[in-house]
Amino acid sequence: MFSCDRCGECCRHVNLSQLYCGLDRGDGICRYLQGNLCSIYETRPLLCRVDESYELFFKDKMKREDYYNRNKRMCEKFKKYNR
Repeated sequence: MFSCDRCGECCRHVNLSQLYCGLDRGDGICRYLQGNLCSIYETRPLLCRVDESYELFFKDKMKREDYYNRNKRMCEKFKKYNR
């Protein structure tokens, strides 16, 4: 399972991806982000579900560890972006 520290940074940059831009409330932040948490977590879009997205879209393209590492690298970039 992907390890998430619940910082909310991925949800503060949805405008940087065409896949997530529909979630943008107009300022780059996901319309469902409250504090650092998703207000619709149990029913969040599939693309917001790291493990399920891997199984459906990426498992034939890369190893799970590589997929997690890519997600982690983006997470770290988002954290640095706001510093």
